[in-house]
Amino acid sequence: MLDRYVRGEVSRISPEAPVPVLHVDGEDSVAGGAANVGLNAADLGASVDLVGVFGQDEAGERLLALLAEKGIGCDPTFASSQAPTICKTRVMAGNQQICRVDREESHQNYAPNLDALSELLAEKAQNADAVIVSDYAKGFVNDELLSLLRSEAKFLAVDPKPRRCLNYESPDLMTPNKVESLQLAGLERGDFDEFPADAIAAAIHDSHRPHRVAVTLGADGMLLIENGKVIQRIPTAAREVFDVSGAGDTVIAAMTLALAAKSTFEEASAFANLAAGVVVAKVGTATASPEEILNAAQ
Repeated sequence: MLDRYVRGEVSRISPEAPVPVLHVDGEDSVAGGAANVGLNAADLGASVDLVGVFGQDEAGERLLALLAEKGIGCDPTFASSQAPTICKTRVMAGNQQICRVDREESHQNYAPNLDALSELLAEKAQNADAVIVSDYAKGFVNDELLSLLRSEAKFLAVDPKPRRCLNYESPDLMTPNKVESLQLAGLERGDFDEFPADAIAAAIHDSHRPHRVAVTLGADGMLLIENGKVIQRIPTAAREVFDVSGAGDTVIAAMTLALAAKSTFEEASAFANLAAGVVVAKVGTATASPEEILNAAQ
């Protein structure tokens, strides 16, 4: 996706309708969605190859240019002449988002043609030290794609969207947020007084068989689950929080790289927690550099 920001200041209300009038000071674009996971991994030193549908349009060209600036490959085979590049424009008054404008089509238009692309995808997965599936419920990630990657990847990490009811069976790592973990476990938020960590761990394991699960809990830190058992709960490393958008992208990128480099689950989680603490202290979609993470650890 392409994330666009229109920035300015509000000093009056429109006489035409009870809405604020933004005096625009500037506009900028950043790579968003799964591309932000790629940016996070690249800023941490990984060689990144992105796979996903984008349009043959101005937004797609801008997205490719932003990725190229970071040395990230994005295979043009996946460019679509039928569907536009998904674009989210956030209108910002200072640091406050006042509205968002989305441009996209139905998820059927973004589904991959695996009859034509399975060999290419298999080759990419085989050549990678790790594969991250960042599911934004836009149509590209489906059961067929997950099955192919599960059979070919050396290490498979998944950031799920449980409402799509996909078969996420047996990934090496899953990184749902609090609400997504409840959905994966088949639980409702109103069914309990306290977060049922043990019940969630068991239910996710029974349904999806992940080796490791890191549930991001926002201000409450991170819950670590291994083979269906809660092993640790770590507090958040964030000192200041301005914008939590994209923090999950940082977590899965940092944790996957650490695990692929043979860190322990606890070490990888501590590293990802520090990286996410850096990102939420920034406004908008952002990444964390090694230097920023080292400074946060002091």
